Amino acid sequence: MIVCVINRIFSVRTCNILIQRYCASNILKLNERGLLQDIFPPPSPHFQKLLSQPQCFYAGFDPTADSLHIGNLLVMMTMLHCQRAGHQTIALIGGATALIGDPSGKSVERIALPEEKVKGNIEVIAENITRIFQNHEKYIWEKNRGPLKPVKLVNNADWYNNVSITKFLSTAGRHFRVGAMLSRNSVQTRINSESGISFTEFSYQVLQGYDWLHLLQTYKCRFQIGGSDQMGNIVSGHELISRMGLEEVFGLTIPLITNEEGSKLGKTAGNAVWITPSKTSPFELYQFFMRVKDSEVEQLLKLFTFCSTDEIATIMDKQRNKPESRVAHRKLAQQVTLLVHGENGLKSAERITEALYSKSADSLARLQPSELRETFRGAAMIDILLQPATSVLDMVMKANCFANENDARRIILAGGLYINQVKCTDYTEILSLGRHILPNGVSLIRVGKSRERHKLSMKETLLHYQLDVVAEERTNI
Repeated sequence: MIVCVINRIFSVRTCNILIQRYCASNILKLNERGLLQDIFPPPSPHFQKLLSQPQCFYAGFDPTADSLHIGNLLVMMTMLHCQRAGHQTIALIGGATALIGDPSGKSVERIALPEEKVKGNIEVIAENITRIFQNHEKYIWEKNRGPLKPVKLVNNADWYNNVSITKFLSTAGRHFRVGAMLSRNSVQTRINSESGISFTEFSYQVLQGYDWLHLLQTYKCRFQIGGSDQMGNIVSGHELISRMGLEEVFGLTIPLITNEEGSKLGKTAGNAVWITPSKTSPFELYQFFMRVKDSEVEQLLKLFTFCSTDEIATIMDKQRNKPESRVAHRKLAQQVTLLVHGENGLKSAERITEALYSKSADSLARLQPSELRETFRGAAMIDILLQPATSVLDMVMKANCFANENDARRIILAGGLYINQVKCTDYTEILSLGRHILPNGVSLIRVGKSRERHKLSMKETLLHYQLDVVAEERTNI
């Protein structure tokens, strides 16, 4: 399950007063949604003045995996709120920093990635980011509110490839102080560990700080967004820019998404919920949010949807009055799936959910072949070339449902065979379209009685179908 861990650098009261002031000017409402955790340095009158006009915000994504995950999605939600408020957003893909490795939150040094692997990851992550921003504009943004400023995608390898190490050290490098770098929590944790920290990872904060300097000089980007575990890197960038006597800049951090044990939900922990559909399907993403704890769903609606706080309050009232409706969970799952996978992805997730948790043959008939495989993952999937006048007994034997015909006749007569969720007791019956074979050309065969499903997890539900067979019609009957 998901919980949000929140720490404060300065007092909650001070933060609320300052944030309420700039929220009142209709710029951002991050604090009341729980998206804003810390601001560094603490907001000043100049901070409020800056946000009264369009600014530039950026967030970084290192391509250390072949997909982003829902922790990254929360960063993009913050970026989208900035975009909706009229600001320019930049998504920085760390083609160079991915080769270095961020020590934040890591107990051991990251395994070095081959450059070709990083290049492949860059392409996928660029697609992830582009898709989410496009889905937001196409399906969620209200067109009558005017056009959005398109997100800019940049790769920090583009500027590091053109800077020599001697020039880098003699310019940006002289503004970093080793004492301050050593004091970072991410560095201290690793120094005191058995594995220690390499110079490579120690230098990560220098490169991330230089990224911000480059974006400030190139795009006038004065605001950086990152997870709370990125505060040390954000401070390094702020100190570099301040020592060079440039404009005042600010870092905003957001909560980390963690499980009930407090572990970060991310690729390193091995429990990520991915953005790429081949790694986490639209149905799996939908079900992940449908299964969150009742006590967390309200906060997650604030974090992962663009519903107003008044609308969320109304949704929660409906759920409290009728808990079995799960209206809040459904709204959360629908909005996140729509944002990540678009309208087709949402419809697919809803079709699979209906087919899996209902006993209706009609819901099975609406599934596409790929959705059938997703719905009955773990079940045997067998293609059968059906001939005219094929009987129920012929079909189940061709599908290897029984060891022999005697067992088949006995179990069918005893009521142990279901075809498309309907009990079949006549093994001599000739197959017919609509009854035995659904309009999408498949038959679902189940041997044995069904267990109650509504309290089962997805995995347990699918295990129930280990004896099921989906047979695809290949000829006209």
